[in-house]
Amino acid sequence: MDLNTFLEAVPLAWDEWLAFALLALFLILVIIQLAYHWYFFARIAFYRHPQREGDHRAFTGPVSVVVCARDEYHKLKKNLPVLLQQDYPQYEVIVVDDASGDDTDQLLRDLEKQYEHLKVISLKSSVSFLRGKKFPLSVGIRSARHERLLLTDADCRPSSSGWLRLMSSGLTKDKEIVLGFSPYEKRPGLLNALIRFDTLQVAMQYLSFALAGRPYMGVGRNLAYKKELFYRVKGFVSHYDVISGDDDLFINQVATRENTAVELSPAALCVSAPKTSFAAWFRQKRRHLSTGKRYKKRHKRLLGLYQLSLLLFYPLWLGIILWLGFSMAGLIATAAFILRLASAQLIYSKTAAKLHENKNYVFSLIGEPMLVLIYLVTGVSLLMHETTAWK
Repeated sequence: MDLNTFLEAVPLAWDEWLAFALLALFLILVIIQLAYHWYFFARIAFYRHPQREGDHRAFTGPVSVVVCARDEYHKLKKNLPVLLQQDYPQYEVIVVDDASGDDTDQLLRDLEKQYEHLKVISLKSSVSFLRGKKFPLSVGIRSARHERLLLTDADCRPSSSGWLRLMSSGLTKDKEIVLGFSPYEKRPGLLNALIRFDTLQVAMQYLSFALAGRPYMGVGRNLAYKKELFYRVKGFVSHYDVISGDDDLFINQVATRENTAVELSPAALCVSAPKTSFAAWFRQKRRHLSTGKRYKKRHKRLLGLYQLSLLLFYPLWLGIILWLGFSMAGLIATAAFILRLASAQLIYSKTAAKLHENKNYVFSLIGEPMLVLIYLVTGVSLLMHETTAWK
């Protein structure tokens, strides 16, 4: 072989090697995604509700429901009566008014006269070493009369009068935590579809991880745990400096395979009012994502591997197709791409039905890549600016 022939052959060999490497990397990403689909997410997609008589479980003891609110007059007026009219023989509802500037205080005082099991705590200021919602929530928990605690937000509405009974019944001798699901109301528009799909995807992850014995977070819109557990770890002291985390960082700290249960009954949902502007939702996502760096290392590794594989999945396939077209490598990559999409569609559809979001999974074809981009932008913004307020 002369020199010219050798020089002409080297780039071709290098191109072939690079194409093989990219294809191999893409197939590894697909395998990782499929592993998460069928080891973790299938647990909720094909979850079977425990068999029991009737729609509600038996009374298991008194419960304290804790709600924190700041300037939530209209939401409390709509949702609080549903909390106060639960089908449960012994419970209290504690509302902590966190220095509201609207008519929240007057509304709560009027309702307090109507319902003897409503307890109102009014904070005139939020001066505390605990940041954000953690201070008023701590005040509410410490004021609770009962050992069993059930947490929700002012903009949330239980899906039935059996919500309290179902969520609290999971708090048994061995179970100290019950994770519930809180979907968002269905409204017209792309933003609402994106918010609901994001909520479905997040729930699919934390609920399936819990079912696999690796609980790592919960959502404060629908969450139950024992008061003794809160005191045992000194509440939110270990992450007092983080604006968010009253739900996910707390659960990440205390949840184990043995002490955590999930409740997915249709009557145990707590439906929330969604954000109505992209800017408000983006700020909410920033608050939620800001706590991820404080998760336990094993959870960060598991979640990070999934998110990284998903982040690379779409651009790598597109790059292979644009470069190699529908050559043999391109066809193999496309077949793997379709296989992964089909797997995701099945998992999303089953999970959506299980979590009573029956038509939301259709949005996954465009929603998933959109969320990948949004999470990337949100992550970059968190590196540049810290989140400083919970409302």
